[in-house]
Amino acid sequence: MRIQDKVAIVTGGGSGIGQGICYRLAEEGGVVAIFDIDFEAGQSTAHEIEKSGSKALVLKVDVARAEEVNAAVKEVISAFGRMDILVNNAGVSLLSSVAKMSEDVWDQTIDVNLKSVFLCCRAVIPHMKEHRYGKILNISSILGLTGSPARAHYSAAKTGVIGLTRGLATELGPHNINVNAIGPGIIDTPMLERDTGSDLRERLRGGVPLRRFGVPLDIANAALFLVSDEASYITGQCLFVCGGWSASAGLA
Repeated sequence: MRIQDKVAIVTGGGSGIGQGICYRLAEEGGVVAIFDIDFEAGQSTAHEIEKSGSKALVLKVDVARAEEVNAAVKEVISAFGRMDILVNNAGVSLLSSVAKMSEDVWDQTIDVNLKSVFLCCRAVIPHMKEHRYGKILNISSILGLTGSPARAHYSAAKTGVIGLTRGLATELGPHNINVNAIGPGIIDTPMLERDTGSDLRERLRGGVPLRRFGVPLDIANAALFLVSDEASYITGQCLFVCGGWSASAGLA
């Protein structure tokens, strides 16, 4: 078991990539605390984890609100006596051109995709510093390196996640806290299904060197490695799990 008895918080763990990460961490002995604004989705993930004999806690949290984040982190520590791993996965994709974008769409995109990472990190850092141990993993995106029509605001947020990851790694390294990011490529999730039609999905698939979309397990396997002690000398990095897309675009 690679993270036996480690306590992990996963934001947005009720579906998609977050759910896959929750399952993988639990399989390797982790205790998983699921933060999700959709409490029923979080319960579904927790139920599957508990069926396998592992422990899970579900908390309804709007990760863009500091008071909710702070209270939830305290509840996790109270329940389990510790917290070792934070995976900032919660995100939202709201399609809009910049010319037609409302401030509300901009603010929601930045708040959920970037501000939440800051809030959750800020909430766990004192505990991690006290125990001189911690693993923080932030989920960015391949769009943190490149652009896409109707997603400029999303790209801005995900680029910010990479910058925040690198800055935090330099701050927290002396406290034995690793901070890394993953930049998923095109992952077959409900979000992808919602945002693309079948024709676009086929065109996108053709641009991936491996000629397939990723699945949540692809990200979860990378996440497990980066939050385990096998990656103890890796910090401040963004690993692009994208089927070779970043390389073919000259970004890697």
